[in-house]
Amino acid sequence: MSVKILSVAKSLPKYTRNTSEIIPFLNLWLEGQEERFKRKVIKLFENAGVDRRYSIMDADEVFNKTSFEEKNEIYERESIILGESCLKKSLEKSSLKPTDIDFLITVSCTGIMIPSLDAYLINRLEMKQDVVRLPVTEMGCAAGVSGVIYAKNFLKANPGKRAAVVAVESPTATFQLEDFSMVNIVSAAIFGDGAASVILSSCPEDSGPTIVDEAMYHFYDAEQMMGFKLRNSGLQMILDKSVPETISNHFPAIVHPFLERNGIKIEDVDHLIFHPGGKKIVQTVEALFGSLGKNIDDTKDVLKMYGNMSSVTVLYVLQRFMERDIKPGEKGLMLSFGPGFSAQRILLEW
Repeated sequence: MSVKILSVAKSLPKYTRNTSEIIPFLNLWLEGQEERFKRKVIKLFENAGVDRRYSIMDADEVFNKTSFEEKNEIYERESIILGESCLKKSLEKSSLKPTDIDFLITVSCTGIMIPSLDAYLINRLEMKQDVVRLPVTEMGCAAGVSGVIYAKNFLKANPGKRAAVVAVESPTATFQLEDFSMVNIVSAAIFGDGAASVILSSCPEDSGPTIVDEAMYHFYDAEQMMGFKLRNSGLQMILDKSVPETISNHFPAIVHPFLERNGIKIEDVDHLIFHPGGKKIVQTVEALFGSLGKNIDDTKDVLKMYGNMSSVTVLYVLQRFMERDIKPGEKGLMLSFGPGFSAQRILLEW
C-alpha cells in the first residue's frame, strides 16, 4: 500500500504590489529615522530577492496603526476565504468531492483562530461529519511539509482513504509598526501571504507521485533561532542571523543519511523541492546543492514571485513539479526548515 500526492492548488490574496511600489510606504514609515538607516532599509528590500508579494491587507493597512485585534480579524476572515478557495481547486484537480476527504489538516502560524480553520472548511464545503481534523499551528515554515507527513502517516495506517492539507499564512499581518529592528525589517522584506492545498490518497485507483519516505530532524538547543513572541501589538518575529550558517553546518546530517536509508545518493535525486526561506538561506542551500550538481531554480522563482509565505511556500514549489510531465521513476526531495529548530524531509517518486 502506497500513499500518493494527487494534486496541489494555490490561492492568492487580492492585494498585491511589486517591491518598487512598496518603497513609498517604507519612506513614510521611516520618517524621523536617520538617513543612513533609511537607505539601508530601502536597499535591503530592493535586494531581498522578492519582486512581488501578495497580502490579505493593502499596504495602507499594513503601515497604518492597525491594532492586533483588527489585524487578526482580517486574518480570520481572509484565511477562511483563501482556505476554501484552494481546497476547492485541489479537489477539482483530483476529480473529487469534499465528502471524499477522510482526514483534514490545516496549517497556519501567523494568526489565532479558535475554532481552527478546518471547522469552517467542513461547514462551508459540507464535508463528512466524521472527517478527522488536525490543526497544525506552531511549526512555522516547516509546517507545509509537516502537514504532508502527518497526512501520509494517517493514510498509511488507513488504506483506501484520502486526506487534504490546507496551509494559509499571512506574515504581513505580523508586521510590527513600532519595531525598527533589523529582524522586523528583514521579515517584512522577504515575507508575503498565500494559501495552498494538497490532496493525498491511499486508494489503489488514485495516481500521482508516491511518498517513499519522510523524516524530521531536530536541532538541539536552537529554540531561539526562529519563531514568534506574542506581544500586545501582535506576533513579533524571531529570526536569528545564524540560521543560514546553522543549516549549512547540519546539512550533511539532514540530507545524506535520509537518502542512504532509501538506498540512494543526492546524485540519484532528479528534482529538488526546497522551501525558500529567504535570499541568504537560498544562497546557502544553492551552494550546497550546486556543489553536488543540482539546482534550486524553482525555489528561487517562487521566492521572487511571491516571497516567503511561511508553511505555504514549499507547496508552491511542489505545485510546479506536479504540473510537469515527469518521467516514471524520477525522484524528488522536499525539504523545509522551521522553528524548533527543525528540518522536514520527504522523498517522492513519480
